[in-house]
Amino acid sequence: MRVGIAHRGCTREGGHEVSRKQIVAALVLLPFIVFAFMLLLSGSRDVPGAFLGGGPFISGELYTGPEPDWSFLIDRETVEMQLLEPPRSRVVWVAVHEGKPYVVSGFMGGLLGSFWKHWPEQALRDGRAILRVDGRHYERQLVRITSGRAVMEGVSAELNRKYGFGEADSIEAGDTWLFELALR
Repeated sequence: MRVGIAHRGCTREGGHEVSRKQIVAALVLLPFIVFAFMLLLSGSRDVPGAFLGGGPFISGELYTGPEPDWSFLIDRETVEMQLLEPPRSRVVWVAVHEGKPYVVSGFMGGLLGSFWKHWPEQALRDGRAILRVDGRHYERQLVRITSGRAVMEGVSAELNRKYGFGEADSIEAGDTWLFELALR
């Protein structure tokens, strides 16, 4: 004998049953919610992550001596770099060529770069930057290199040595953006 009328989605005790569609929707939405939460938190962190940037540098001290000998960066894989405007930091690859430090941003010629990489465009508007290495801050000016085949080839050779790829043709074509970290 049945007591009461069963309603779709309700259990006999009056609780709510979760449908398969709701479970699938939750599983699909969960990564997006987590990613959005990480993006919100990333702007307040002093230490940038590999894929998500951080906020302005808080820790560390300003280097005030003469122009450094940048050879200490030759075997370093990455450095932390913050633009002053907007005040966001990120981890970037670094190359040293003829005593000068350079950073690159790949994927600039396609949809992925326009969606994912904003700092190169921001650096064109205001190239003031801080490079943080081992807790020291170095004030620099990002200067985009768009000509000068010898520099492009030299930096590309260093990128090839360190990371296994780097082509001067990619820089010349605008698929990879090359910036000198010039003295400010």
